[in-house]
Amino acid sequence: MNFSVKSWKERLLYTPQPADARSRLRAVLDSLILHLHPIRVPAPAIRFTYTWGLGGIAAVLVALLGLTGVMLMFRYEPTVDRAYSSIQVLEAEVVFGSLIRAVHHWSATLLVVVAFLHLVRVFLTGGFKQGRLVNWLIGIGLLLLVLLFNFTGYLLPWDQLAYWAMTVSTTMLHYIPWVGETISHLVLAGPEVGQGTLSNFYALHVALLPAVGAVALGYHFWRVRKDGGISQPVGQAGEQVEQVTTIPHLLRKEIALAALVITAVFMWGMLMPAPLGELADPNHPPSPAKAAWYFVGLQELLLHMDPLAFIVLAGVVLAGMVLLPRWDRRDEDIGVYFRSPVGRRAAFMGAAVSVYLVPALVVADEYWINLPAMMPHWPVIISNGLVPLLFILAGLALIYLVARWALKANHSEALVGVFACVLVGLVVLTIIGNLFRGPSMALILPF
Repeated sequence: MNFSVKSWKERLLYTPQPADARSRLRAVLDSLILHLHPIRVPAPAIRFTYTWGLGGIAAVLVALLGLTGVMLMFRYEPTVDRAYSSIQVLEAEVVFGSLIRAVHHWSATLLVVVAFLHLVRVFLTGGFKQGRLVNWLIGIGLLLLVLLFNFTGYLLPWDQLAYWAMTVSTTMLHYIPWVGETISHLVLAGPEVGQGTLSNFYALHVALLPAVGAVALGYHFWRVRKDGGISQPVGQAGEQVEQVTTIPHLLRKEIALAALVITAVFMWGMLMPAPLGELADPNHPPSPAKAAWYFVGLQELLLHMDPLAFIVLAGVVLAGMVLLPRWDRRDEDIGVYFRSPVGRRAAFMGAAVSVYLVPALVVADEYWINLPAMMPHWPVIISNGLVPLLFILAGLALIYLVARWALKANHSEALVGVFACVLVGLVVLTIIGNLFRGPSMALILPF
């Protein structure tokens, strides 16, 4: 038999005729890849320093979660009496059971971080512009869906950490005016965390949320391609942007990144098993009882202001993200990080304000400031609610105005400064809540 030897580039770019099983499989794989990607992509769009591979990393983590989640379902028993012991059996007796659970746990934790950073990257490069409003909204929804996945899965081990984290997290629902108690009762399937809660969370985690996530993720990928790929800078008139073929230029980067992520997660899972505390005890809460780590920043904020004001602030921030494409319509800076050097300075200013001011305000409120005592004749909703709310909103408005006047930033660049302040502020509150809160939620040093 005679075999023709081709270079690897020729082999990857060549679409073989389906003459045998191997060539038919090759044709199917090539068709699948080109169904998800265009035939050619702009060379700048696949630079790692532009996308950081965050979308691809998230997709790999979702695949790992799906595979390991199905494996865990064979051994897990979603009952109050058997949930904890089934995890113990999985950890101690099932071959590779501890590793599978560790990979699932750390993939879920990493997915929260990666999805969050992916949304940040899309904002900083203006990826919601030029008709990409729908996919921006889908991206926000996917981030919330990731949080719901982690929230429902957090309870399933039924240990002390999970039980009381869910108790604290679901207690926040009571603060929603008029409907908070009804929603809490619906989520918990009763007045407190119990068998009904575990059944609800298990059904959501393994059935409803995966179905919604699959549809949303598929639509998200489809919209990316329909919108012309990821956002790119607007070139000068007549400027030719270098185009490269998806196979092999993009494909080989995706394969390398997937291999790196899978290897890193498995290595970390071997070194750091998934945590499992003592069996849940409803009669002995830990001190402090904290929400899940990704909600601790919100719990920290609740320590400093009235719940109703907190809900209003959270609603303002979420509404601002949803309406952002309507507020920032300057398409000329799409695909440019921070919009411009001026936008970078505005972002640095907003981030610096949060890094220095947020810890200072937390310490001051802990030891010196007592707004209800300072305003004894005013209702608490005003002294500890409206006043902090107006202070925060005024601070964000001031950052916008300083960026416009002092830095000579345009509207789009000034919004980057406000976004950086909110983003870094949330991160700082999360760090404080996770590391610097001890017994009775008192401030402590973690070392």
